[in-house]
Amino acid sequence: MDIKMLQAFVMLAEELHFTRAAERLGVAQPLVSQWIRKLERELGEPVVGRTTRAVKLTAAGEAALPHARQVVESARLMTRAVHQEGVPLLGSVTLGYAGASSRPWLPGIARAVRRDAPGVDLRLRSMVYAGAAPSLVAAGDLDIAFGRRPLTYSGLEDRVFEYERVLVGVSTDHRLAGEEQIDIRGLASEPWVMFPAQQGSSVRDMGLRLANRAGFTPRLVQEAPDSYTILGLVAAGVGVTLTISSVAHVETPGLALRPLAGPARYLTATLLHRKKPNRATEAALEVLAALHPEPERPDGIVLD
Repeated sequence: MDIKMLQAFVMLAEELHFTRAAERLGVAQPLVSQWIRKLERELGEPVVGRTTRAVKLTAAGEAALPHARQVVESARLMTRAVHQEGVPLLGSVTLGYAGASSRPWLPGIARAVRRDAPGVDLRLRSMVYAGAAPSLVAAGDLDIAFGRRPLTYSGLEDRVFEYERVLVGVSTDHRLAGEEQIDIRGLASEPWVMFPAQQGSSVRDMGLRLANRAGFTPRLVQEAPDSYTILGLVAAGVGVTLTISSVAHVETPGLALRPLAGPARYLTATLLHRKKPNRATEAALEVLAALHPEPERPDGIVLD
C-alpha cells in the first residue's frame, strides 16, 4: 500500500476538505482525489462520504484512521532518522489548531522548530477548537494546542500567544458595509452564520455572549464547520457573523470586515500544554517562546 495514499487519507481526515488537504500536502487537488479512490479500491470500502457541501469519514474510514496515522508517523520518523543522522531524536510533538485563525502562524512555527529544535518531529493536527483543546492535551492526544482563557484544567498551563480583535463580517452590498464601525445592536434583526454548537468554538460563544449583552439572541440561519466556509457564506449574503482579526487574511471576494463600535474587544489566543511536558515538548515550547514572545495586553476589553 502506497504511503502517499495513507498520507492523503490522514490529511483529508484532519481537514475534511480536499483543497486544503492538497495544500498541506503540496500537491494538486485531483491527485488527492486519485489517491483516496485508489485507497478505497484496495480496502474494498469507501473511507469518505462526499456530498456537494461536506466531506466526512465513513464507518470504514473511522476504523482505518488510527492505523493509517500510525503508519504515516512511523514513516516520518524513519525518514527523519535517515536524513538527520547524528541529531538525537527527542520525540514527536503534536500541535493542535483550529483552522484559518491559526494558519498565519504555522509556517513560521514549523520552520523555527526544524531549525532550532531538529530533534523534534512536529506534527500538526487541525480542526481542534478551543472547547476541546484542554481535554485533548490533558489526555495526551495533543502535546500543545491553541486555546482560550479561562483555563480550568489543573494539570495544564498556558501563556498568551496573541490578542485577536473581534470583527463584524457582512457582505460588501450589505446596508452596514459602508460603516467604519458597526454597532452590534444593528445586527439584532439580521440572519447569522455561526459555527455548530457541538464544535466547541470560542468564536461562536463570544458572538452569543456579546449579542445577549446587547439584548438579543442571534437568529441563526446557517451553521458551517470552519471560518473559510463561514466567511464565504457571509460574502454571499446568507447572513452576518462575528469573527476575529486573525482570519482577515482569508481572501473572500464580497466580504467586508468591520470593527465593533465602541471599545475594541479582543479574544485571547493562548498556547496550552501539560505542566510536566516531556523533553520534546519542552524544546518546542522554548522555540515558540523565542519566536513569539507574549504580547502586551491591548487597550480595550479583553473577553476572557
